[in-house]
Parts: sequence; C-alpha cells; structure tokens
Amino acid sequence: MSPTETLPFAAVDLGASSGRVMVGHVSGRGAGTLRLEEAHRFPNRPVRTSGTLYWDILALYGGVLDGLRAAGAAAGRAPASVGVDTWAVDYGLLDASGALLGNPVHYRDARTDGEAAKVAEVLSPAELYGATGLQYLPFNTVYQLTAARGSAALDAAERLLLIPDLITYWLTGEAGTELTNASTTQLVDPRTRDWARSVAEPLGIDLSLFPPLRTPGAPAGTLLPEVLAETGLAGPVPVTAVGSHDTASAVVAVPASGERFAYIATGTWSLAGLELAAPVLTEESRRANFTNELGVDGTVRYLRNIMGLWILQECLRAWAAEGDPQPLDRLLAEAAEVPGLRSFVDADDPVFLAPGDMPRRIAEACRALGVPPPRGPAETARCVLDSLALAHRRAIEDARRLSGHPVDTVHVVGGGARNTLLCRLTADACGLPVVAGPAEAAALGNVLVQARAAGAVAGGLPELRALLRATVEPRRYEPAADRAGRAAWDRAAARIAQAGAGG
Repeated sequence: MSPTETLPFAAVDLGASSGRVMVGHVSGRGAGTLRLEEAHRFPNRPVRTSGTLYWDILALYGGVLDGLRAAGAAAGRAPASVGVDTWAVDYGLLDASGALLGNPVHYRDARTDGEAAKVAEVLSPAELYGATGLQYLPFNTVYQLTAARGSAALDAAERLLLIPDLITYWLTGEAGTELTNASTTQLVDPRTRDWARSVAEPLGIDLSLFPPLRTPGAPAGTLLPEVLAETGLAGPVPVTAVGSHDTASAVVAVPASGERFAYIATGTWSLAGLELAAPVLTEESRRANFTNELGVDGTVRYLRNIMGLWILQECLRAWAAEGDPQPLDRLLAEAAEVPGLRSFVDADDPVFLAPGDMPRRIAEACRALGVPPPRGPAETARCVLDSLALAHRRAIEDARRLSGHPVDTVHVVGGGARNTLLCRLTADACGLPVVAGPAEAAALGNVLVQARAAGAVAGGLPELRALLRATVEPRRYEPAADRAGRAAWDRAAARIAQAGAGG
C-alpha cells in the first residue's frame, strides 16, 4: 500500500465498562496525518449467575460486528485492516470443535480468593517474580488457572484464548496468543519473551492449551466469509495483531518526545509507570509490587496497577441505586471546590477491588487511616481523586527509584485525561508537569501498529509518536501547589506509606 494514500483502519477496543470500534484514517504523505472517529460504542455489562461473575462475551462480540458494519459505512469502504485490543488476564476455553465452553469468568470474581497462598506453597513469591516479573494481583491468569483446576470446562478444553485472541479467532478462524496480553498471565518470561515453563510445569498448567505466540504487527488472518456477510464488508479484510492488551496500545499513543517520561493510562484502572528496554527483576521491585509487562517493539512496560477510576464509578453506581444519582460533570465541579486532602485513602488497598458499597468502604478506610471520612458525594469524589493522585505520585517515584530512569514529564492518556481535576491534582502531587491526552489512546495505538504493518507509515515508536504530536492536541498542567501545598501532599503520602508499612 502506498504511503501517500489515506487508509482507514478499524480498531476494536474493548474496555471493562464499554466497547468501541474506532476508525483511524492514516496517511504517510509529507509529515503524515492521523484522524480518529468513533464508529460504534456499546456497553460492557458483566453478569452474575449462580454466584459467579461472568463477561457477556457474546454480547460484546455482537457489538464488535455492529461496529465493523458501522466502520465500513463511516469509511465508505472496507477497512484496510482490523485490530483488536482488550483488557488483560481473562480467557475463554474452547473444546475440540472450537466451541466456547461457557462465558469467560470476570477477574473480579471471587474464585481466586486464597489461590495465591496455594501457589506460594509450590513457588515462592520471589521465585514467581524472578521468572515472570509480574506484580502480585489476586486475579492474575496463573491464579485463575489453578483455581479452575479440576473444573469440567478446563478438563474438556482443547484451547485457551485470552479475550482479544478469542475475538480475533471468531473474526478469522485462526488462533494465536498475542505477546503483550500473554505477558499479563504470569506465565511469560520478560527476558526471553517466551513462556515461563519453570512456572507452568510445577503448577500443572498445560501451556499447549495456548496457541503460538505472535507479536504486534504480525498477520492474524482475514475476516471470515460469515463475518463479511454479517458486516456488509467487501473482502478480503486482513486482521493484524496489535498490542492487544489495551495498555500496550495506549502506551504506543503516548505523545512523548524523548525517553524521560512517565505515563499513566487511566480508566477503570490507572497503570502508572515507565517504558524501559529491559525488565527490572530485583527483590526490591517485587516488594514494591511493580510489574514488567511486554510492550510494542521489544519494550517493557514497567508499571504498577492502581485501582483507578473504578472507585469513583462504583460510588456513582451506589448513589444511583440509592435514588441519589450524581451527574459526573456537576459532581467533579463540586469536588473541585472541596478543600484538598481532608480525606484520603490508599487507592491500592485491595478492599476496593470488589463491586459493592464503595462509599461505605471509603469511609471505613478513612477512619482506619485516622483521617475524617468524607461527608456526601462531593467530598467522597474529592477523596477518591486526591487518593488517586497520591497513588500516581507513589508509583512514579518508586518507578524512577527502582529503575534509575529519569522523568521530566508525566503523560496521562485514556479516559482519565478528560478529568481536569484528576490531571491537576496529579501534577500537584507529583511536582511534575502533566500532559493530558489523547483520551482514546488505546484505539490510536491500535491504529498506528496496523498502519505501520500495512506500510501506510514507517519507523519505530519515536516516529509513530511524532505523527501523534503533529495531529493531537494534549493539554498541559503545571504543578500549582505552593510550599504549603507541597508539604500537605508530602504529609499525606507519608501517612499512607506508614500505614502500609504497618505503622
């Protein structure tokens, strides 16, 4: 394909609360152009039945098909390629005929409760980290698989597909395991970028269930005739492996110049860290609960998962259920008027992981920390955002210290980039300028990898980011806290650190 031709690429981007199909129009002509438009957006509503929380994967796939139909209509032609990115760790099981053996279980389900202790009897946390470099999260795929041992579905399975690979398989009929998402399973060695057999074998995990690994930019098949018929697209339409973990795609779309930057990919989760050339596998890194996930072009995403805007989303859901719905724009405006750091919590506390009455849990966590609990929705929202800013600060400071990598600027991408108050508080907490945007970073990174694979653009991550900088307009926030304000952030950070150390 000619680099002077403007081509449409369809990005299927599934998040924990919604899915979307975006169309990116890319040209390598001159300095290059990049334009993104939304073709279709649809909800992602988990379903609880018989005590288990599931993803409604067929509804999501239906949304993908609707989105591809809309993408073709928006572009006036079939896309030059399709790429799929989603959340991490979860999977679907297929039988010998390729049929799905039940809906994938949601990572917030309680089935992995206590699994980490059982795994530690076989492999110590230090051994597990030394082999995979992955931070401890109670829902990592390794714990899901040990929890599922002996289940009818796993016993009958012939194939295991991570969520983006499952969607890709249904679109193309071809199975593969994309590397950036595979690296979140705690079954990949980040040094070799291959399976960590020293982990799988002692735990009785059959790696032959996974299809062969493939890297971002590799061909992933073409749309099946039935998919073309369903979507009205004229084939053939290739499907390209992208950074199928949505954070891997989002980091591609960080519009940074140079290497002295940190990023925070914000949404349901906040993933705060650095882009490195090699993993950091020290014991100190493990104790700080940092992860080494694989990125595009041989990079390592050295980051910490933070609970993110999920906490506020659950508060909104709880207030609506009580008959007191809170319009988000009004709530954030009111929260901006609340005095800062009156109430705050450790946003990394696992007490906030499960669905449920989040305002009550926030109040209880404040009392346990010895700070006043928030009074009403505006104070609760301010508490959440102050707490996330503190968690962002802690993650970036720890990442710099543990890796020796300097940071001059913090880039906030993803949905949280639209949250002016969160971005402003993060700049104040970190004492560094924050560059916010693009909000649809995962879709943009997805499109850029597809476009490069198709020959529409050329170069490595610096060149892809230069195209982003030329075509997106992020917003910059300078730290505004005075000496007293900086001291208040320091005191709050110290209080959380002391509580975390058992003090």
